[in-house]
Amino acid sequence: MTGRASVSRPVAMHAGMEVVPVRRWGRQALAVVVAVVVVTVVYGFATNPNIKWPVVGEFLLNAAIVDGLLGTLELTIWSMMFATLIAVVIAVMRLSDSRIISGFAAGYVFIFRGIPMIVLLILVGNLGLFFKTFSIGIPFTDITFIAIRTRDLMTPFVASIIGLSLAGSGYMAEIVRAGLLSVGRGQREAATALGCTPAATLRYIVLPQALKVLIPPMGNEMVSMLKATAVVSVIAGGDLLTAALGISGVNYRTIELLIVATIWYLLVITVLSIAQYFVERRSAEK
Repeated sequence: MTGRASVSRPVAMHAGMEVVPVRRWGRQALAVVVAVVVVTVVYGFATNPNIKWPVVGEFLLNAAIVDGLLGTLELTIWSMMFATLIAVVIAVMRLSDSRIISGFAAGYVFIFRGIPMIVLLILVGNLGLFFKTFSIGIPFTDITFIAIRTRDLMTPFVASIIGLSLAGSGYMAEIVRAGLLSVGRGQREAATALGCTPAATLRYIVLPQALKVLIPPMGNEMVSMLKATAVVSVIAGGDLLTAALGISGVNYRTIELLIVATIWYLLVITVLSIAQYFVERRSAEK
């Protein structure tokens, strides 16, 4: 067309031209290597004469194992609930304008993220060695309303929940704080301009928006909490691993009982992962 620059057009492909995809030999070779390794490992376990698979099948639905599994689920639910509540409080305190409040929250996170979980569980489980009684009354006086022996109150199950909750809250407090900071400051300022109190702003504006950021890491923390319940076996917390080790101490089939515990852990984690996937997808759609 005269008076205009010519426009380049893509050259049309011939009808008989064959499109050959690029062969990625490296990726195919790696896939073969991975498949061989997986088959070799599975075959090695399945045919290992030192592993008595009939014993695994015998104890998979054993009453003690099922009770231990229920104990693990109960520990996970209670610990996750308390850890989340504590984490929200600590995260809000970290964002406080008061240096004392924010400093206390920072110290809390530092301590319970720094202490190894197994050490924390042993300390909590042996509180009776330091405090003989647990009492509620008026401080600095002899007036006491309730007094209970610590060893009667601090059972292994209760100590396990407290230890797991404290350890988990240290990590989750930072997750919650990051979620709260993901909501822009303008949201808070707008709520304040409309007359909302700080508590109402947090409940109705900040937290609902932060949930989209919090759901994936909190789901991962729940899986981590489930696996962490195995650590309470050091104080006989009534979990799945404690039950498995108790049986293996009688029949001396330690590997088989550990395989039983592993199967149950993987099954529960699979269910939690599927639930997390649907919750994340539902949250993303809103």
